[in-house]
Parts: sequence; structure tokens; C-alpha cells
Amino acid sequence: MATVLLGCVLLLFAAGVPAMKGDAPHAVVAGTVFRENGFSLPGATVTLAVKQAPGVSKKTKKLQAASDSRGEFAFRVPPAAATYVVKASLKGFQSVEKEASVSGEERVEVTLVLPSESK
Repeated sequence: MATVLLGCVLLLFAAGVPAMKGDAPHAVVAGTVFRENGFSLPGATVTLAVKQAPGVSKKTKKLQAASDSRGEFAFRVPPAAATYVVKASLKGFQSVEKEASVSGEERVEVTLVLPSESK
């Protein structure tokens, strides 16, 4: 019985592998938003805007997400050579921008540290 169950699980896994290979090629711009004290900053608004990219469609010109409970965010973008501006903001903190350059199917990491606003 256990052998049959194991065989079914392996068959299901093997059937799913080609589907993953069929995904369209992409690059990923991902990172983490932190406070000055080094703790992650969940709930920050993160935007990704194209600065320079001759081969990127208008659909990808500006994307927006919120950092998750660990302060992390990720954007799937075309694998074409491009420069993006990543901006993070949250009430009570100063906004921060950084550039990220993509040159193909790769993952580009961006770390953003938001200083507290002065009172």
C-alpha cells in the first residue's frame, strides 16, 4: 500500500515538472524593506518604475506591492535589459529609492532602509 502511495506521489510530482519549465522567461526584482534599527518593515508600499528599457512594454512601466510580514517584496519583469527605480514608503518614515538593473533571466536583490521622519 505504501509503495503504491509513494508511486502516485512521484507520478504527480513528475507530471508537474514540465509545466514549470513552460513558464515564460522572466527576471525578478526582489528585496526587503528595513527600519534603521535593522528590523523588517511590513506594510511598506513598494513601487517599481522603468527608468530605461527599450524592450519593455507599457504594461510593465509601473508596478506596486506591499512588503509582507518579513518586509519582503518581489516583482516579475521581462528578462530584457532594463533599469528600474524601486521606491519604498510608509507613513512615519522617509521614502527611499534605489536603482536595479536587469540584464536577462536573473534575480536582482534590493535592500531599502527607511529612516524615521523627524517630529
